[in-house]
Amino acid sequence: MPSGRLNSSRVAVVGASSLRGKELVEILEERHFPSSNIDLLDTSLPAGTLTGAAGEPTFIRALEAESFEGAQFAFFAGAAQEAQDNWTAAQRAGAAVIDLTGALAAPGHASNATAWIPSLASALPLPAAKPSASGAAAYSSPNPPTIIACALAAGLGKLSAQTISLLVFPPVSEHQQAGVEELEAQTAALLSFREPAKPLFDAQVAFNLLPDYGPAATFKLADARAAVARQAAAYLAGRAPVPAIQLVQAPVFYGYAFAAFAEFRSPVAAGQLHAAFANLGVRIASPDEPPPTNATVTGEAEIQLARIEPDPNVANGAWFWGAVDGLRLAATNAVRIAEEILAKSAN
Repeated sequence: MPSGRLNSSRVAVVGASSLRGKELVEILEERHFPSSNIDLLDTSLPAGTLTGAAGEPTFIRALEAESFEGAQFAFFAGAAQEAQDNWTAAQRAGAAVIDLTGALAAPGHASNATAWIPSLASALPLPAAKPSASGAAAYSSPNPPTIIACALAAGLGKLSAQTISLLVFPPVSEHQQAGVEELEAQTAALLSFREPAKPLFDAQVAFNLLPDYGPAATFKLADARAAVARQAAAYLAGRAPVPAIQLVQAPVFYGYAFAAFAEFRSPVAAGQLHAAFANLGVRIASPDEPPPTNATVTGEAEIQLARIEPDPNVANGAWFWGAVDGLRLAATNAVRIAEEILAKSAN
């Protein structure tokens, strides 16, 4: 970063009104991130919208090119287009860019954004970041399914897993407030024996499991799956086995659930499986605890796993059930990236 920039304590959060943005601000406050000022920026709300930060009322400001002046970090947490349109302005101002939207994660993107999952550093060290002409680097904070896939691969790779398969059930909150509102409206309509409206998904999400959305939807589950598979493979980069990945849309508002299967070359004891996930941001339930669900993990930043079960028919196979608060996982990962940057700069 440019000289003197690390002395700045200003943080810009773009997409502050989004679900990710709100969670990000909350995590910055909870972790006492060293910032005297958090600027809340957005393009989807009128400037001057009242909200809160650090326990105090504050206003969301309109996003402009000058919004990043003096910022040490620029978090992009709202729409992908906001990140795509404004990351260069943030870098020119000298801010380290941390993107949660996925916009900068495409192969060969001009940002040269480096994907980073700090919780996996013990098993998958971060490659050297690629600075821009301004000296400020750009980082991509992967989405929850990618973090889940990489965490499983990092842990099970230690035990020479031959194959890993992962089935993820994303919540509608991945499509921000619009997804939550559509599931709520569809649920109310179906309970009243009315035809549900489908403006966003073009499909019935309520009381249903979907392998993809309707043809009129502007996004596809298959595209999301392809992006997760690509990003996981790029992050693992031959250092751990790449899981086979599938996404199925679940009729839930918040929180991810997932099931995974791994087959090993030789028998693996349960204790070895549990120990493999130490220091990887994964918590395994004790024998007397109920298995985690997308509801029970609310507010938890770690990936939660149930006790690992052997397969009754595959001698060296094991099943995993888990859940995670996706909003909290994504926001915590992004804030940890910034914390690591600060720690490196202090050395």
